[in-house]
Amino acid sequence: MNARNCRKCGRLFNYVSGPPLCMACREALEAKFQEVKEYIREHGHVTIAEVAEACDVSQNQIQAWLKDERLELAEGSGIELECEKCGKPITSGRFCEQCKNSMANQLSHSIEKPQAPKPAEHKKDVRDNPKMRFLG
Repeated sequence: MNARNCRKCGRLFNYVSGPPLCMACREALEAKFQEVKEYIREHGHVTIAEVAEACDVSQNQIQAWLKDERLELAEGSGIELECEKCGKPITSGRFCEQCKNSMANQLSHSIEKPQAPKPAEHKKDVRDNPKMRFLG
């Protein structure tokens, strides 16, 4: 059993995975997420500060949902994210599609592909000969 204290309320709970939050705090956070998602859908062109104030959620939490790709922004919204690699504007996540593809290609090229083993040359050794010999 992996017992931890909830990061938000401090209660002891059985930790399984994800953020260290108890089930009550996770459910409350999920309810806030749904509220933020609905607010952005209804009000389209709003800033993170406006959403945070209207929904009583921290700006950092909204940015975390955007970076985790749980929220996605419409083109031309008041909220702007930048690719962490090239600085190009994006609608969610941490990287633009070009940088994601570039990093995936670099990773696949850095991993060596297994090569077929070369057949070993087998020298015929008289001692390995399966024929029986008699001394006489």
